Amino acid sequence: MSETLTIDHLGAQGDGVAVTPSGPVYVPFALPGEVVEAQLRKGRAVKTELRQAALERAKPVCRHFGDCGGCAVQHLEGETYLAWKRDKVVRALEARSVKAEVGATLACPPKTRRRVTFTARRLGSEILLGFNAAQTHRIVAIEECPVATPGIVAALEDLRQLAKAVAATPKPFQLTVTETRTGLDVAAAGSGRLGEKQRRAVIDLALQKGFARLSADGEIIVEGRKPIVMFGAVPVAIPPAGFLQATADAEEAMAALVSEHLGGCKHVADLFAGSGTFALRLAQNARVYAAEGDAIALAALEIAARQWPALKPVTAEKRDLFHRPLLAKELAQFDGLVFDPPRAGADFQCRQIARSSVKRVAAVSCNPGTLARDLAILLEGGYRVSSVTPIDQFLWSPHVEAVVLLEKMPKRR
Repeated sequence: MSETLTIDHLGAQGDGVAVTPSGPVYVPFALPGEVVEAQLRKGRAVKTELRQAALERAKPVCRHFGDCGGCAVQHLEGETYLAWKRDKVVRALEARSVKAEVGATLACPPKTRRRVTFTARRLGSEILLGFNAAQTHRIVAIEECPVATPGIVAALEDLRQLAKAVAATPKPFQLTVTETRTGLDVAAAGSGRLGEKQRRAVIDLALQKGFARLSADGEIIVEGRKPIVMFGAVPVAIPPAGFLQATADAEEAMAALVSEHLGGCKHVADLFAGSGTFALRLAQNARVYAAEGDAIALAALEIAARQWPALKPVTAEKRDLFHRPLLAKELAQFDGLVFDPPRAGADFQCRQIARSSVKRVAAVSCNPGTLARDLAILLEGGYRVSSVTPIDQFLWSPHVEAVVLLEKMPKRR
């Protein structure tokens, strides 16, 4: 039996939400103000039919939208879409009673996503390569992707051949593709153990197609050229499947905000430093201490710093900041600090920062919820938020990045 639903607002994952007497109903690809006819199953609409469209409805730019689960909101007009992203940050801060003015969302252009993770699976003599349909394990084979860089899209057929060659299991596996200055870096995960004959065939194919590197579950299978990305003016040979901001544009925007805020600092700490996204830029003007738990990522940072003599001294330490955060007394030597943790945030580390005397802090996060929690800790410790900038790094997805700049307020006498 069908029901008529009026959409009240967009949910956190991009579904339209209808408010009903029995609770909220989530309606995929519906927008606020729209009227839909739908069958309901466990609080979710299925077999929907649009009866009245919203003025904010836009024509999706990809033929796979609605089937492929990679994008959630291609059907939402641009300015409204950016406001929705900003509102996610606003609501997260309000939930933690963090009072701060949130700026406009910095937009992400199409065709700029330099790192894409595909799902692949061998089916007999064929191979599927694409993205999972929303809330399923079904793979939607793609022929285009308006989010990914043209270099990745142009290589889709070559990537299918490589996925077929590397598949040593009938189970689905991941293929992470990164466009670098020296070519595509491909990292397979869960593709199965390669036999010697299969390994030789994979190596030959990767070299023939001109891939910079191919790795499988962290093991480098073949590396024709080291995959290089630029962190500011510094070239860095990134490790296989190591952390990298998804788009170069977003990375530059984040780095510009952080660098300007910490511009007058003499000694800066970069916590959760990765391969040096911020550290190597900040080292152009300040001494930098970089802490990171991933030894391979940290090694890439150290090598890049040594090979670029124009930088100020960079000291790197392998340190699990979740279990061994820098203590307030250790932080006393720094006048500036940036932290960019995983989605879980950095609550233990923030408790130490809150107790410290570090004058300027930049917080970078891909999770508004944990960011708000961490900011509440810092504000309790005497910091003041000077700006909040949402950044749309993950185009047409529910995810939003944010950079928050803070200053330590002087204690009242």
